[in-house]
Amino acid sequence: MPRHVSSKWKKTAALMGSVSLRRLVPETTRFEGAKLRSTLERYGMVYIKPESGTHGKGVMRAEILGDGRYRLRYGKRTQTYSSCGAMADEIRRSIRGRRYLIQRGIRLLKHKGRLFDLRVMAQLTPRKMWRTTGMIGRVAAPGKIVTNYHSGGRLVPVNRLLSGHMGENSARSTLRTLERIGVNAGQALRRKYPGVCEVGVDIGMDRSLKPWIIEVNTSPDPYIFRKLPDPSIFKRIRRYARAYGRK
Repeated sequence: MPRHVSSKWKKTAALMGSVSLRRLVPETTRFEGAKLRSTLERYGMVYIKPESGTHGKGVMRAEILGDGRYRLRYGKRTQTYSSCGAMADEIRRSIRGRRYLIQRGIRLLKHKGRLFDLRVMAQLTPRKMWRTTGMIGRVAAPGKIVTNYHSGGRLVPVNRLLSGHMGENSARSTLRTLERIGVNAGQALRRKYPGVCEVGVDIGMDRSLKPWIIEVNTSPDPYIFRKLPDPSIFKRIRRYARAYGRK
């Protein structure tokens, strides 16, 4: 049984099978020109991402501007188009036949002017129970549309990020919600793919403070948690990983 599921499309389908999670999953569809237009008209902004890929590589952001033009951001490049069709043609040239997805864009909260999201790590314990074992925030590098550490993002404790947007009681409640999301995501993926023993859930908070599941990784990097001031978090993550055979 595979432990790693690379297809974002398949992982999204697994999450949608969970009653508690499906309302947290942004609308996602396979890339087509007509779907790009309709999804943009509905939400104003979307992300176009490779169906399989890591570290935020290949991710693009498309949006409708107030004057009716369209803007595409890719890495640090920005291009403006007079029509959605012209932008779709440019996207097709960039992806060169590879499978890509369109995902509703979530307007993420910011920390010191930069976008951030949260990585929630959940693991199967030695007693075969799911547990959220770590959380860490990821702040995008200047001018970047992705927050990934491997794409220049900065790792920041979650409490520090949340404190800029909510009070202490709300932050505690949000942390409990994030823990539940991690456990539920692990259970949902394992129901569909019984080899899955760990998940890294990337969660974005919108301006109304609703959490959204941006993506789930079934082979998450445990070493980012070494950046936290509490060393016991990484030690626990490593202990659980060794118990289910991850090297």
